[in-house]
Amino acid sequence: MIVQKATLLLNTKSKMGWEEKAAKAKKGHRPSLKNWERDGLYEKFPPFAEYLLSPSTNPYSSLRIDSRTGRAEERSWSLERARQKRATSPTQKLQAMQLDNDGAIEESTAMYPIVLDADTPPEVFHEQYEAKVIPCVIRNIPYGDLSSRNGDRTTFDEEKKDCDDNTAVSTSRNKHEWPAVHRWSLDKLINDPDLAERGFKCGEDDDGYTIRMKLRFFIEYLQHNKDDSPLYIFDATFDEDKFAKRLLEDYTVPDYFSEDLFGLIGESKRPPYRWFLVGPCRSGTTVHIDPLGTSAWNTLLFGVKRWVLFPPHVPKNVVKGRKLILPGEDDEAIHYFTTILPRIKRRAAASGGKGDYYNFECYEFTQYPGETVYVPHGWWHAVMNVTHTVGVTQNYCSKRNFDEVWLQTRAGRKKMACSWLRKLQEHYPDLARRAKALNRRDNFLMWDEDPEAQRRYRKKKADKERKKREKRERKEKERARKKEKWGDHRTTDRRKENDA
Repeated sequence: MIVQKATLLLNTKSKMGWEEKAAKAKKGHRPSLKNWERDGLYEKFPPFAEYLLSPSTNPYSSLRIDSRTGRAEERSWSLERARQKRATSPTQKLQAMQLDNDGAIEESTAMYPIVLDADTPPEVFHEQYEAKVIPCVIRNIPYGDLSSRNGDRTTFDEEKKDCDDNTAVSTSRNKHEWPAVHRWSLDKLINDPDLAERGFKCGEDDDGYTIRMKLRFFIEYLQHNKDDSPLYIFDATFDEDKFAKRLLEDYTVPDYFSEDLFGLIGESKRPPYRWFLVGPCRSGTTVHIDPLGTSAWNTLLFGVKRWVLFPPHVPKNVVKGRKLILPGEDDEAIHYFTTILPRIKRRAAASGGKGDYYNFECYEFTQYPGETVYVPHGWWHAVMNVTHTVGVTQNYCSKRNFDEVWLQTRAGRKKMACSWLRKLQEHYPDLARRAKALNRRDNFLMWDEDPEAQRRYRKKKADKERKKREKRERKEKERARKKEKWGDHRTTDRRKENDA
């Protein structure tokens, strides 16, 4: 009896631990949202998820508005049904071919994303897809040299089993397999001695400061929360301490994306570019374009994600669907996929291709474990976690998207662009000449050539420092007031409780 009571007390303390930490994180992340369960999506979402995971639902779909006729063309397809119709090419390319409702293949129009296997040569990917800004899904990268298994993980039942299994793939190992395949399941992460006690970023407050939660608390939150749109670990700083840095040993940047020109600047000066992801069911990222003209790759190790892509020419106001959001409605990822996106598609279909919906295109697909999504620069995209997920993503700049990255970097990261140009001159003189040619074309002055830009920068930096100083002073005054009211020992105890 005593042992049972002690166990119950321990479980209660553990429960209260994650609940208190989650409540504090949620209050900091969205202080204006008082009820995170107000829309009841914990109860409403399962039928939607079951539909997406159903064997009868094709994982790829699209909506296009014909620019000539204004007619809406909706298609859906699956790799399994496509493979039954024809063999793959010599490079084992598994193109996501469009299928009409009776299963017939129509190959007159390319459908996105293009689906490839991991034995596709990098030069083929660079020339045929990256250089042409075509989104892709590359299968089996984390599993290494499993060419003999190409095509084996194709049936829904097998893919669904992979989503349910903790390891997401069989335990057979080879020299190219990522350790993350076996280390990044939820039960392994929550018991990982290097990671369980480490705080990972799961949000930001209104001032842009990071909100963190220990991984063991977050996974408990992930497993028990009923929030409409839960918190989401999206951490870019795991390389900053000796324990979490081990995550870098768990995966390898795929050869398709190994060229990273921002690497010339150095880790401490370049913008955030790689993220460790742990997402509860119903969490996600709202529709956006990746910063500074970069492209991105996103590999899923555990769980299932739902994606939507819009080409760069689709207007922002259409993609965001701002005019279609009713008063009081939220616009988080789950609301976007379940409510806003269907409205956007209905409005596009009814538009006749006129106005902002001219040449409208929209592509949706489901990502399974072992699949890597390539998002080209300029493409709008949003992601929702259909189940609990674990993955990794990186943004990068290569020669194929250099022009766009340079144009945005020179304007958005002025000082960094100057350092980058000097490094390019040393290591890639052809790209440095290209950057200077773009500057001459646009009559653009670099930051180190523009005294007025330097003055504005110094003023902006001084204003930022002043705001930080004022915030620190306000906190110190509040701390002093509490100390005077409660006494030093009470204040110290409360601070320890908050930091625990």
